[in-house]
Amino acid sequence: MKVSGFTFIRNAIQYDFPVVEAIRSALPIVDEFIVNVGRSEDNTLELIQSIDSSKIKIIETVWDDSLKEEGRIFGIQQDIALRHCTGDWALCLQADEVLHEDDYPAIQGAMTQYLFDPQVLGLVFSMRHFKGDYWSIDPWMYRKATRIVRNRETIRSTTDCCDFVAEGVKGMLKSGPHARLINARIFHYGWVKDPEVLKRKLIFQISRHDGKHLSEEEIDFQAYLRAQFPTYSILKEYRGTHPIVMSERIARSRRLRPRINRWLNLAFYREIFKHGFKG
Repeated sequence: MKVSGFTFIRNAIQYDFPVVEAIRSALPIVDEFIVNVGRSEDNTLELIQSIDSSKIKIIETVWDDSLKEEGRIFGIQQDIALRHCTGDWALCLQADEVLHEDDYPAIQGAMTQYLFDPQVLGLVFSMRHFKGDYWSIDPWMYRKATRIVRNRETIRSTTDCCDFVAEGVKGMLKSGPHARLINARIFHYGWVKDPEVLKRKLIFQISRHDGKHLSEEEIDFQAYLRAQFPTYSILKEYRGTHPIVMSERIARSRRLRPRINRWLNLAFYREIFKHGFKG
């Protein structure tokens, strides 16, 4: 059994993506790892080249920014990386998704178990979505996603690259009979950013939408954080371990802001009334 890993990335440093950690988390269980590196405004290519592994294969691309609507550009770039995979299985880790080393046996066992079952086209992982910091999980975000697929031309990413679809199969793989939920997790850190990155993002958004060019001193950054994470006060406290590859990032981080026990917060019960209890 041969296993490929794949991802796509652009401007990883500018936007603080843990792509190195993502790739490193997959290397122990793949035979190759394909990285589609888009032409960047920072040293993303050099960052990927600095990873010391002969398993990594880099593809350089130029992204068409006119295809941003509904995230089309992401599905296209993810599929470019997928098409370069040569394994029986293809493990997708997006640039802000990391595997936990405790889940390696379950992942490898599932790929072995279903290798010769042609009805199984994808393996589905449980999602852990961190919001604001590394101690806060949003249980109301999507709970599962296909992250391993058979390496077939008939399988491709959804438009926004959140999951996969297969020719002749209705809907996303994760929701149909051709996928299997396995006992493994994806740690999704896309909503955890360095404060300086969030400041740059805010300045860019104001400039783009309002035509104003404000300095950091002129911005109410705390108000912005509250707007970015309106449910932070009722997020689930995470008390488990993180992937080892994330240790350095977590060691130099801090909580977004103080938070009381969500069970003592009336907003938590309002959220349950609206959307149900999700954990």
